[in-house]
Amino acid sequence: MKRLNIAIDGPAGAGKSTVAKLVAQRLGYIYIDTGAMYRAVAWQAINNKIELDSTAIANLARQLELKLAYINGKTEVAVNGQDITEAIRTPEVSRVVAKVSQVPELREIMLKLQRDMAKQGGVVMDGRDIGTHVLPNAEIKIFLTASISERAKRRWQELTAKGYSIDLTELEAEIACRDREDCEREIAPLIAAADAVTVDTTSLSIEATVEKILELCEEK
Repeated sequence: MKRLNIAIDGPAGAGKSTVAKLVAQRLGYIYIDTGAMYRAVAWQAINNKIELDSTAIANLARQLELKLAYINGKTEVAVNGQDITEAIRTPEVSRVVAKVSQVPELREIMLKLQRDMAKQGGVVMDGRDIGTHVLPNAEIKIFLTASISERAKRRWQELTAKGYSIDLTELEAEIACRDREDCEREIAPLIAAADAVTVDTTSLSIEATVEKILELCEEK
C-alpha cells in the first residue's frame, strides 16, 4: 500500500496532536508535531531572554540541535540534548509561541526541516499551515476545528491535571487571541486548504475522529 502523507491543521485545542498521534499509530506512520518545534524555540528564547519578534529568533533556531522522537506513544522533544517535552507545554510558552511562529526567517528554517521529514512519505504532520504551505501535495488533508469554549475546556482540563491553576475564562480569551494571531499573520496564515476535509470535533469523540480520517486514507 502506498505510504501517504497526511496533513492535519486546525486552531489550538481542536485535538490535532491527539488525533494525529493515534492515526500515525494505527497506520504505522511517523508522527511529526510541528507545534512542538516552534514551542521548543519559544522555550529557548524565553530562557535566553531574546526578543520574540526579531531575527534573533531565527539565529537562535539555527544554533539549536532540535530533535523529535516518537517513543512509547509520546513525542519527546529535546534541545541540545536536554529533554524539554513537558517544559514546552507550560502556559508561559503557550502565551508567546504564536508571536515566535510569525518570524519569517524562523518559518523558513522550520519549513525546510518539516519537508525533509516528509520526503519518504508515511508521515502524519499536524500544525496550522501543513496542508496549505508545508505539504501542499499531501494526499490527505484534514482541518480539525471545535468551538472556542470546547477548546478552552479541553486545555483547562489538561493544564489543571498537570497542577497549573488557571482561570477558564482567561484561557478562553487567550485561545480567541491565538486564533486571531494565527489567522491574521502575513506568512502562512491558519486557513483550511481548498481540498481539505473539515471535521468539527466539538461533539465528536477522539476515536470517531480517528476513524473518519482512517476511512479517508482507505479511500485513497
